[in-house]
Amino acid sequence: MASFNTLALSPELLAVVAELGYTSLTPIQAQSIPLLLAGKDVIGQSKTGSGKTAAFALPILARLDVSRREIQAMVLCPTRELCAQVAREFRKLGRKHPGLQVLTLSGGEPGRPQTVALERGVHIVVGTPGRVLDHLKRGRLQLGAVATAVLDEADRMLDMGFEEDMQRILGELPTARQTALFSATFPQSIAAMCRQHQRDATRVKIEDEKDDAEIRQLALVTEPDRKLDALYWVLANHPHESALVFCNLKVTVAQLHGTLTAEGISTEALHGDLEQFHRDRVMAMFRNRSVRVLVATDVAARGIDVADLDLVINYDLPQPPEVYVHRIGRTGRAGKLGLSISLCTPKEKRGLNAIEHLTGTQIERVKPGADAATEVGQAALRQSLARAPKMDTIQLSAGRKHKVRPGDILGALTGEAGGLQGSDVGKIETHDRWTYIAVARAASRHAMQSLNAGRIKGKRFRAVLVAPATAPSPGPATPKKR
Repeated sequence: MASFNTLALSPELLAVVAELGYTSLTPIQAQSIPLLLAGKDVIGQSKTGSGKTAAFALPILARLDVSRREIQAMVLCPTRELCAQVAREFRKLGRKHPGLQVLTLSGGEPGRPQTVALERGVHIVVGTPGRVLDHLKRGRLQLGAVATAVLDEADRMLDMGFEEDMQRILGELPTARQTALFSATFPQSIAAMCRQHQRDATRVKIEDEKDDAEIRQLALVTEPDRKLDALYWVLANHPHESALVFCNLKVTVAQLHGTLTAEGISTEALHGDLEQFHRDRVMAMFRNRSVRVLVATDVAARGIDVADLDLVINYDLPQPPEVYVHRIGRTGRAGKLGLSISLCTPKEKRGLNAIEHLTGTQIERVKPGADAATEVGQAALRQSLARAPKMDTIQLSAGRKHKVRPGDILGALTGEAGGLQGSDVGKIETHDRWTYIAVARAASRHAMQSLNAGRIKGKRFRAVLVAPATAPSPGPATPKKR
């Protein structure tokens, strides 16, 4: 595999890449980055989890002039989650760009802070088409300096009905620009958009990025009124520190969240009705392993970046079958073996066959063991799942706007005042105005007290332990037969 050192990147960017532990280029990076660095338009077709964010972020950062406080690059994404993920990647890779300003423009957040940030000036905008277009209509976005535009997961944006918004935004950009489009699939609608808005684009298509062996795919056929029992059996018999459970409807997410929480299972819920603050908090807790099971709708199928996700469960078989690929792509990343298990009712076997036809992969059928067949066995399964996660999450009222870095927080926790071991502190995730800190459960209360009693960069900040949201009254997660 080619090394990042073979690229025409600055010493600062190469140093950041090395610090982040990136060694070899992924196929999409190896083929796209040289083209983008050369100023070419690119059509990149690759699966989820292929490293495409760095493929366009590094060339943008390589040409960025931080002395000019104006928008030089714009990235459009289908969801708030993906916007946040892309913005995080820009900030990580651009950590040696002094004064770099990356702004997310997405729904679910107040518009006023976004407007203030735009007035002060930013270098890179990452946004959803709807919110970006809203700021454009109100005259808040000045796009005359945009040199690079990226459409990330363009097929998904078209599926969500954003084509008109995308067309209007692209029409407002300078004609003398570089346009890159990344998509998992390449339907005719994508081809038409490329012809209209790109110039002599080079198409990069990555085939078979994942070996089938990297994700073991199973299906468990169960009657509708036994689906919840089947879920307990799957969770109990496939060891995991983190599991992502997909449902097709928000109401199913709410019901399942309530049912699992009532059984003492560490669970959170994620769907489109949650405010952005709550969504960020849920994702932080799941990423840092303070929550073991996340129940979500497909709003979370793309844009979730969770290291070492052990297990993906399709509680509901997805519609259409293309969604299946994006769901299971959350596991089996970075060369590690992943596992996906789909619960399928007898009437859904045709849908399972359609998924196999689409992916070209035979999905192994499994049956629940004897421990799922009796009430006593089911009770034992549920009891085995009611264990606490290894980490707690502390929310600190300090973030990027306060010039507080993860290293400052780690120092406060492991220094003389905090007294924690480095092994007690997990992931530190910094947002604009707050930070989420993973701390071993045995040390979390002491850590919270130390942060409240001490100072970081000479200032006091408030630290609180974040508890999982109280689940609603569950109701049946699966309808019973009459």
